[in-house]
Amino acid sequence: MMSESSKKILVIEDDNVTRNLYLKGLEAKGFDTIGVDNGLAGIQQAQKRIPDLVICDITMPDMDGYSVLTTLREDPLTAIIPFIFLTGSSTRADVRKAMELGADDYLSKPSTLEELLRAIAIRLKKQATLQYWCNIQFEKAAKSVLVDNTTAIAGGVAVASREANIPSKSIFPYIPQLKEVFDFIEAHYHEGITLCDVAVAVGYSPAYLTNRVAKQTGETVNCWIVKRRMAGARFLLQNNNQTVEKIAKALGYQDVSHFSRQFRQHHGLPPQAWRKEYPQSSETPCYT
Repeated sequence: MMSESSKKILVIEDDNVTRNLYLKGLEAKGFDTIGVDNGLAGIQQAQKRIPDLVICDITMPDMDGYSVLTTLREDPLTAIIPFIFLTGSSTRADVRKAMELGADDYLSKPSTLEELLRAIAIRLKKQATLQYWCNIQFEKAAKSVLVDNTTAIAGGVAVASREANIPSKSIFPYIPQLKEVFDFIEAHYHEGITLCDVAVAVGYSPAYLTNRVAKQTGETVNCWIVKRRMAGARFLLQNNNQTVEKIAKALGYQDVSHFSRQFRQHHGLPPQAWRKEYPQSSETPCYT
C-alpha cells in the first residue's frame, strides 16, 4: 500500500475500544490521526484541522453521523472532504440516506482494519486522480489561451472555438472547494457539456453537486455553464466577423435558435443586434 504519511484522518466514534483500535491501526500505517468521541467535537476538529478524510459512526448520542455529514457538506471549508460512514446498521434505507447526503463510502460493523484501510486508499486515490485530471485540463485550457492570443483571427468554427477561451478575467467566484467544478467548466464549456458531465468529472451525483454549488454560489451548475458561454459569445461577437451560426457552434450549441434565445435572455438583445450596439470596446458591459 502506498505511503500516506502526509494524510490526516479524523475518526468520529463514540465507542472507545473501536475508536482506539482504528486510530492505532491508522497510525501504524503512517497516517496523522485525530480521534473524537462525539459528533459536535468531530465537526469542530474538521473545521479547525481540515483532515484529508473523515471516518464517522452513525449512531451516536446527541448528534448522529447524518447530522455531522450534513453540517460538514454545508461548510465551504469541509464540503469536499471524503467521508466514510462506519455503522452497525446496513439496511438499504440507511445506505441510501448516507449516499444522498453525500457520503463517499459506507462500511458495516464489524469491519476489519484491512477493510477500512482499503476503503480509505480508494477514496484518497480517487480524490488525487480527480485533482490531477482537473489540473491537466486547466493547463490545457491555459495553453489554448496562449496559442489563440498569437493566432490571427480567421474564418472557421475551430478558430472561433479557441478564441472563445481568450477572456482572461474569470467569471467564476474564488471558492477553493469548487475549483474542480469551475476548472472543468472552463476547459469544456464550448463542447456542449451538461450538469451530468460536470458531476461525473468531479465524482458526485448531479443532485448533490447542484445542491452544493447552489448553496455556495446561489447559482446552479447549469447556470454557470451558460454564463461562461455567454462571456465567450460576447468576446466572439466583438472580436471577429463570424456569423452567429458559427459562433453558436463554437460555443457548443447545436441549435442557433437556442443560442439566440439564451443570449437575448441574458442581454436583452439578440446576438446580431447586440454586436451592433456594443462594438469592440474596453467599456463593454459586464453581463453575466
